[in-house]
Amino acid sequence: MLQPKKTKYRRRQKGKMKGNAQRGNQLAFGSFGIKALEPTWITGRQIEAARQAVTRHMKREGQLWIRIFPDKPITKKPAEVRMGKGKGAPEGFVAPVTPGRIIMECEGVPFQVAKEAMKLGAQKLPITTKFVVRHDYDHS
Repeated sequence: MLQPKKTKYRRRQKGKMKGNAQRGNQLAFGSFGIKALEPTWITGRQIEAARQAVTRHMKREGQLWIRIFPDKPITKKPAEVRMGKGKGAPEGFVAPVTPGRIIMECEGVPFQVAKEAMKLGAQKLPITTKFVVRHDYDHS
């Protein structure tokens, strides 16, 4: 009697970071923004640190939109624990970001203020970013 062929199931729990961002890759709300140039996971703490840096430089003028949300749970086993015995406990949440994704947008402040604020916010993130401006923005 023929036995059914056993297939090896590939685990894809952590997810692949392939390709560029297919959505969220253009300015939707503000005139200025920062765009990711590398694939990575960004934690909620990093997003919050960047938000604080941007709003502090903008002196709470204008408006800020954060376009990413940490909704992917990350698990970790405690230190010095043997292999096996199941998956570790959730440690925190991350936002998977692929190249081209808009991370933050702002509006209602002058060009120079926005550029400096976004630069300060980008320094708090673990990736290289690019400052982007809406294509129909008037610099005068």
